[in-house]
Amino acid sequence: MKPKDTPFHDGERRVQERAGEKPQAQRSASVISSTIMKAALSFLGQQYLLAVGSLDTEGNPWASVLLGEPGFVSAQDEQTVILDNRQELSSPHDPIWENIHQGADIGMLAIDLMTRRRLRINGHMQPLHDSLEPGTGPVFIMSVDQAYPNCPRYIQKRQLSLVAGPDTRCGANETRGTVLNDEQMQLINAADTFFVASANPGQGVDVSHRGGNPGFVQVLDCNRLRIPDYRGNSLFNTLGNFSAYPRAGLIFIDFQHGRSLQMTGEVSILWDQEDVSHPTGGTHRYWEMMISRWIETSLPRALRSELIETSSHNPG
Repeated sequence: MKPKDTPFHDGERRVQERAGEKPQAQRSASVISSTIMKAALSFLGQQYLLAVGSLDTEGNPWASVLLGEPGFVSAQDEQTVILDNRQELSSPHDPIWENIHQGADIGMLAIDLMTRRRLRINGHMQPLHDSLEPGTGPVFIMSVDQAYPNCPRYIQKRQLSLVAGPDTRCGANETRGTVLNDEQMQLINAADTFFVASANPGQGVDVSHRGGNPGFVQVLDCNRLRIPDYRGNSLFNTLGNFSAYPRAGLIFIDFQHGRSLQMTGEVSILWDQEDVSHPTGGTHRYWEMMISRWIETSLPRALRSELIETSSHNPG
């Protein structure tokens, strides 16, 4: 529940209090608005990459990464976002296409990896056409509930581009399972970036960026990950959702081999942990995920990516 004098629900306030960052959170709350800032309207239409968080029919969060030429996502005005799937190149097997329905809670993160700018938008989505398969013509409209910028820390600078050609979309490759294989565990061990979806049903869905040096995500076994929780903007949107609704959806992007790995499962927050070699950046916090299901799919064939530099804020 969110009192009228704060944008935070009970879970977020509990975590802010436990972390000792409640005063900072209250000061940072001023960035949260019910509309997109006018200065950010054009930013949306310039993006190649959009992270999206959604819930399936069982209430499981899923994180998705949508890719397309600039213009596939845009702001119609300060309260309305348009997702034009005719210009979008992602896999038809992505759970997002089943999860979008009339009034569905959606979290969005527009992120420019090259400039490290990012804009968070949460709201409600609805399709304007019956077809939900990518590239066949559906357009989706999002009504904005919350919009706010995020800090650029922990973002690895990458140059993304899409190469024009006769076959630019994702391949048909798709596998599903419940236990990670060796290649998938190696993918996670090598990752310097992922996106995480979280939710508090009735309060909304959120999606956020996480970054660090390769190895910052620990693969404990074939079903369990441990992630350090670095210092952020003190809002604790993700951990606050975990406190209220301990489920998460993650997506890892393997730019080198052209594949993505999505997973959903249960999470738990670990407080006051040892931090001898500083893996948490001094917070002594982790969260763990027990994976229940995963989906591996191909990235669009047109995607090109070049790592420019890692973030100087990455612990270790």
